[in-house]
Amino acid sequence: MNEEIRLTEWSKGSGCGCKIAPAALREMLADVRSTDSFSRLIVGNEQSDDAAVWELDNGQCLISTVDFFTPVVDDAERFGAIAAANALSDVYAMGGRPVMAIAILGWPVEKIPPSVAAQVLRGARDLCARAGIPMAGGHSIEAPEPFFGLSVNGLIDQPHIRRNTGAKAGDLLFLTKPIGSGLISAARKRGIATPDMIAESEYWMSELNTPGMAFSRLDGVHAMTDITGFGLLGHLMEMLGEGPLSAELQASAWPLMAGAEDLVAQMVYPDMTMKTFQTIAPECAPLDARKLLVGCDPQTSGGLLVAVDPAAEEEFRELTRTLGLPDFVRQPIGCIIASSKHRITVL
Repeated sequence: MNEEIRLTEWSKGSGCGCKIAPAALREMLADVRSTDSFSRLIVGNEQSDDAAVWELDNGQCLISTVDFFTPVVDDAERFGAIAAANALSDVYAMGGRPVMAIAILGWPVEKIPPSVAAQVLRGARDLCARAGIPMAGGHSIEAPEPFFGLSVNGLIDQPHIRRNTGAKAGDLLFLTKPIGSGLISAARKRGIATPDMIAESEYWMSELNTPGMAFSRLDGVHAMTDITGFGLLGHLMEMLGEGPLSAELQASAWPLMAGAEDLVAQMVYPDMTMKTFQTIAPECAPLDARKLLVGCDPQTSGGLLVAVDPAAEEEFRELTRTLGLPDFVRQPIGCIIASSKHRITVL
């Protein structure tokens, strides 16, 4: 890639940090929720689930999702790969198997050469090949800022569908990737991210959330979602739903990317952090600066948050070993409890 072109300089936000704030999104969707007039629509947009699910005729279901964002890294191929991994994650978070992807591209062709966009597409194509699916087509437009993503379809047997709600009191919470990509993205924009920080975040953002397919086969996995633009606490709030549930988290158990602690100490964070905090603050116990900046850090292609029945804890742990996941995945970061004064408490 032409080293003079730094993709992150061409956008205000970075990766999932460019998402619309939770409060504004809720207002937008207030009158466009899915209705119950479609009997085969098993999962719509009523509960902010990761993807929509449609019942087919053969006992299987179609999972459908779309995700795109502005550059989170400067390298074009890496940007394409991360955007693709992030979009595929929505299918894995439902427990499904992706089968096909369609590209979505916006490009300022008069500012950035089309050859750079070609590299973005190549990175996404190669990532999809790694996932065992084709990037079968797409659509592109001219846009003032570059953005890229995928529309992805997947398949799943209906009993294996896992939603972002469904957690039960007593469930243990596990996280499959460390937190910190939003902090590092903000540092990159300020020119203070170290090579180690950048390498760490790019590695994790490019990792596929394929373990979701295996997790969904465990009866003891009650709920699952991927952590993206609303951060750990924002997506946990969605997992709690509107039922009589709360959550207690142990901040000391949160896995962090290399350099994240240093950035928190310097108060380096993206704008989306405070937008998420403003949304959850009325229902969250008071947070100190570290808990706020880490807990609300917008992740791009973040890990899976999994709610597991305590009776299935060892079975889940053994599965993570079989899948070759790192040791931190087997350490609970908190638990679901019966409703208390605050929906979320971070200890």
